[in-house]
Formats: sequence, C-alpha cells, structure tokens
Amino acid sequence: MEYRFITIEGCIGAGKTTLVQKLAADYNGRAILEQFEDNPFLPLFYADPQRHAFPVELYFMAERFQQLKALHSEPDIFKSFTVSDFLFQKSLIFAMNNLQDAEARLYRMLFDIIYPNLPKPDLILYLYAPVDKLMANIRKRGRDYEQQIQPAYLQNIQQAYLDHFKMLTNTRIVLLDTSRLDFAERREDYLEVVSVLNAKHQTGITYL
Repeated sequence: MEYRFITIEGCIGAGKTTLVQKLAADYNGRAILEQFEDNPFLPLFYADPQRHAFPVELYFMAERFQQLKALHSEPDIFKSFTVSDFLFQKSLIFAMNNLQDAEARLYRMLFDIIYPNLPKPDLILYLYAPVDKLMANIRKRGRDYEQQIQPAYLQNIQQAYLDHFKMLTNTRIVLLDTSRLDFAERREDYLEVVSVLNAKHQTGITYL
C-alpha cells in the first residue's frame, strides 16, 4: 500500500468494515475495527435518540480513543500498514448532529482535549453512497436496532461528513462514489478501490 495509515469512512451501511477486512487480509494490514456492538447504549439510542444520545456518543469516543492510542503503545512490526473503519472525528460529526446545545459544548471540550494526542491517517477514503443504497444495505445485514433508522437521519449524517471534510487542511481525502460499485461481491470493483488507495493523492479533497 502507498500509505502507512489509511482510514475508510462512510455513512452507516456504506460497507466500511467489509472493505477494511478485505484489505487487511489481502495486503497484510493491521485492521482497526469499530466495536459498535460493545456499546450498551446503542440500541437504547435508536429507540429514544434524545434521551440516550450523550452516553452513546461518549462511549464511542472513549472506545475509539483507546483503539487508536494502541497504534503507539502496541505497534505491530509484522504488518505493512494500518487500516481503520472509522475516523476519530466521526465522534464529533455524530455528536454535533445528535446532541442538544449544552451537551454538544461539553462533548466538544472533551474532544478537543483528546484529539491532539492521536495518530492521524495519511489518507481518508470516504465511501459515498446514495441514501437508498445505504437503506438497502442496512436492511440486508439485518441488525434489529438499525431497522429504525430513517432516511433523513442518514442524509443528515452524510452531509455532516461532507461539510466536515471541507474544513480539514493538510489532509488527503478521497470521496469515492460507490453507486455503481459492489466491492463486496465483484472483484473488479474491489480492485478498482485498491487502485484508488495505491494512487498518489495531493493534500485536499479528490472526487472520484
């Protein structure tokens, strides 16, 4: 791989984890996967977002911090690169979308304390997919608590990602339209994504 630390991002149902697992297996990479199923507040959040937004987002931020911090404290010299299925700023993106004003301010304070101490990816690949495709993927994988997600929520989150990327500086970001791709099932599509990751990209946002 061209880069030592790659982050695969995307909205819920974009296929982040599937792609990370394939890349790590095929190219001797260290996979860092979000442990969303460990979050005890997640089913409660989908049932009652306003009541449970703060604990669900706080738990996610703490767990993401621990996972990324391990890149420094527990290096793996036998892996050629690291690939994660989440960006730490994801914590802030979701929190600003889900929290009330006072909670959002407190969350931002905590985020600003933690974030500078974490490793930053050399490349961010964002898997852009239309909301109807995201909804179909969510239905297909069949997690009970996710079936309550509404299209408007996905649209808001996806837009929040795009707005956030516009504010990042000194970062390589590739926005890949996956509308026509099925990298989970079609090898030619998967290899197309690999070629994107192996290309040299300039700092800033590249649209593909």
